[in-house]
Amino acid sequence: MIFTDFEQTTVKTIQAQINLVKAGHGPALLLLHGYPQTHVMWHKIAPRLAENFTVIATDLRGYGDSSQPESLPNHINYSKRVMAQDQVEVMSELGYEQFYVVGHDRGARVAHRMALDHPHRVKKLALLDIAPTYKMYAATDKEFATAYYHWFFLIQGDNLPETLISANPEYYLRQCLEKWGKDFSAFHPQALAEYIRCFSQPAVIHATCEDYRAAATIDLEHDELDMKQKIQCPVLVLWGEKGIIGRKYNVLEIWRERAIDVSGQSLPCGHFLPEEAPQETYQAIYEFLIN
Repeated sequence: MIFTDFEQTTVKTIQAQINLVKAGHGPALLLLHGYPQTHVMWHKIAPRLAENFTVIATDLRGYGDSSQPESLPNHINYSKRVMAQDQVEVMSELGYEQFYVVGHDRGARVAHRMALDHPHRVKKLALLDIAPTYKMYAATDKEFATAYYHWFFLIQGDNLPETLISANPEYYLRQCLEKWGKDFSAFHPQALAEYIRCFSQPAVIHATCEDYRAAATIDLEHDELDMKQKIQCPVLVLWGEKGIIGRKYNVLEIWRERAIDVSGQSLPCGHFLPEEAPQETYQAIYEFLIN
């Protein structure tokens, strides 16, 4: 097992079963992964963080070994609000009423919503390689649509993306990792095998499409209602200098529109910071959390 010193367990929330691993001592730190991965993406930095924090790394609903609740016509079961609620309930069940949160990709979008909906629970927030969903959709152009084609592919109906991905899920997953990252060798063989195992399940493929369908519908409605609400806790934003986020957006400026206290920097990698640049990612997160 790639998380050899972590305890694996499952926590039942009101609507889902959430798989997680846990280790360490000290303040609680919740790690949230992105698409098309699982909690395993943190394996290079979680053990080091566990030296100073109680680290909880979960699989988001629909991903990994967490459950895949039934999808609804308005996709609300995969809204970031509902996915954030899962994680808050997990932390309550584990006995943590306040905690730090670090999210990458989809996990960062869940973390963003969590900080808005549960401001008294999140002590500090780190967001890895994203700009706000609403901003990215609103500023869509050829460059963005080409780099993030999957945002538009995965939201299609009638099981179109599910059917095409299911024909060869390993190929599709490898393409995602190769194209968005800049160093495929950064993916440990055991981690890659776990991603493939989980993502090859038809229910996971469908649930992860629902995550994106929610992002293009109900999540935008929630965002529009909260445009004047700012994140209250300190926010760290990190992005890969070789990816589109830093090239396309003024990351710090954009997040300062959505939060009152923002710092951050680029790291020498592509999209998958914790695996492509683990030392730099760990150091930035550690210094942000302890200061």
